[in-house]
Amino acid sequence: MTAPLKAIDGTADLPALMTDLATQARAAARVLALAPPEQKDRALEAIERAIRANAAKILAANAEDVAEVRAAGATSAFIDRLTLTPGRIDSMADGVATVRGIPDPVGTVTESWQRPNGMTIERVRVPLGVIGVIFESRPNVAADAGVLCLKAGNAVILRGGSDSFRSCRAIHDCLVQGLREAGLPEAAITLVPTRDRAAVGLMLGGLGGGIDVIVPRGGKSLVARVEAEARVPVFAHLEGVNHVYVDRSANLEMAKSIVLNAKMRRTGVCGAAETLLVDRAAAATNLKPLVEMLIEAGCEVRGDAAVQKVDARVKPATDEDWDTEYLDAVIAARVVDGVDDAIAHIHDHGSHHTDAIVAEDIKAAEKFLSEVDSAIVLHNASTQFADGGEFGFGAEIGIATGKFHARGPVGAEQLTSFKYRVHGTGQTRP
Repeated sequence: MTAPLKAIDGTADLPALMTDLATQARAAARVLALAPPEQKDRALEAIERAIRANAAKILAANAEDVAEVRAAGATSAFIDRLTLTPGRIDSMADGVATVRGIPDPVGTVTESWQRPNGMTIERVRVPLGVIGVIFESRPNVAADAGVLCLKAGNAVILRGGSDSFRSCRAIHDCLVQGLREAGLPEAAITLVPTRDRAAVGLMLGGLGGGIDVIVPRGGKSLVARVEAEARVPVFAHLEGVNHVYVDRSANLEMAKSIVLNAKMRRTGVCGAAETLLVDRAAAATNLKPLVEMLIEAGCEVRGDAAVQKVDARVKPATDEDWDTEYLDAVIAARVVDGVDDAIAHIHDHGSHHTDAIVAEDIKAAEKFLSEVDSAIVLHNASTQFADGGEFGFGAEIGIATGKFHARGPVGAEQLTSFKYRVHGTGQTRP
């Protein structure tokens, strides 16, 4: 069991506390920026060991969090996002090992060229500095964000959801243990030690220049607040209104497997499919089996008139359904007139997160992959692969749906910027 919660009472100077955290993180960031890859990897190895060795403590803390939200009437999908299991803790530790094994991005020369005057110019990767990560429900984000920022030479200030406070503290203890063993400053990975929501507002204000970028990881309301209030750059992570389009050329058995996995593997993750689009040209053979499969798997289907006709259990879809991230066992479904109509629907209702096409027709697939403006587009694969671990990044700090700096899974490389190094031999400008 974790220690009693350290709440900040109403008389405490929360702004001073948060500013102090940022000051310490800034000092730690300067150390990390110069830390050799071997030292960071020693910390990551120690963090992995600590997570595995303290699995029972993490599970006990998580059980308290889960019991609290269950008593408060949380939905099953929310509880699933919050819940840690031995398997999920193993995956968390495996992710740390993968991050340790990827090349260190800091100091990598991405381009080099020589000018006519003999000067050599290099573009080299450098850390961003101090990253503020504000997340909800999923306590594994504390580990993912912590180790990715560490690998990329950044300090990080973590502000988890109040619902996962105990779980995050238990995980954070492991992160700090790893830093300590490697001789790195403990402030390199800081967990905000209060549930006070005012801490979020202070982070969004930038803490007097103490934070360089904010990464929100949560629901629509959190992201909307971050984008409205942030005074520092934001890696936007909008909701995952994700689509699977089943083309007329699709192999039905493949389509069934992909659609079921995309929707039902884990309904509460941002990569879950929320809308099924079926080509009218093959609806006579494909629509009914897909709908029946979903309903029999426990998924509620809300469909247009064509979808309602194939099964009396389908509920009528409203206009809002096409724009909804359910994060639950619910899916909207409609019939479209081919790939162009599917692309148009995704353009009008998608969130630029993750969309998939199931098709044997390569031209249809190439058109979909080219014209759907989402961070991740897939051909004949489940949308649930929208995950940094599945991309080989070890973990992710989020799925960026914007177009600036980073897009898609944000791993260690995406947590760096660059600077130019210019080597001369005495050149002066005329």
